[in-house]
Formats: sequence, structure tokens, C-alpha cells
Amino acid sequence: VQLVESGGGLVQPGGSLRLSCATSGMIFTIYDMGWYRQAPGKQRELVARITSGGSTNYTDSVKGRFTISRDNGKRMVYLQMNSLQPEDTAVYFCNTPPDWTRLAWGQGTQVTVSS
Repeated sequence: VQLVESGGGLVQPGGSLRLSCATSGMIFTIYDMGWYRQAPGKQRELVARITSGGSTNYTDSVKGRFTISRDNGKRMVYLQMNSLQPEDTAVYFCNTPPDWTRLAWGQGTQVTVSS
């Protein structure tokens, strides 16, 4: 199994980014998936999850700003992030949600929100 995140970068407050997660080596369509982030000195936290059927859930701090989606044909998971704030600065990872068997972590993608 391999997870490869991309799409991060430096953005000004109020800006947007779209993260992508390419998966391989797994039967993607049966998995719930999630996006996590880890800020310096903090624990990794789940910010969004999507079920195999497309239902979504978000942590309160990103509700209304972030949108998780998936493309089963391409075996991809996406995170559209709008109205970004400095507190969103972190390394972002995709993986299964905490109540699923964890896959090997990818390298993550750095998101930095700064003026």
C-alpha cells in the first residue's frame, strides 16, 4: 500500500489550496479515508473523513472551509481548503480514519499559511 500526498505550499491568509492523495496497492473503493494534519509540537489530528459511500465529516475548526472528496476511478482523495488561516499551517497526510486499520503513512505535504 502506498499513499502519496501532494498539493501543499505557501499561501496567504484567506487563500485556498487543493490537496491530493494518490493511493495504490489497496482496494480503494471499500475504504473510508481521512485527511490528518500535524502542526509543529502538536499531535496529528483528523480533520476530515469520507466513507466509501461518500458521506463526509469534519472537525469543528475546518467545517465550512474544507471539503473532502474522492474519485474511486482514479483512487484519489482530495481536500479543498478555503479561507485558510495561519492556524491551518501543518503537514497534511491522508490515511484511513482512526477506527480503521491504519495504512503506512506517506510523506505528507506541507501547508504554510502566512502573509
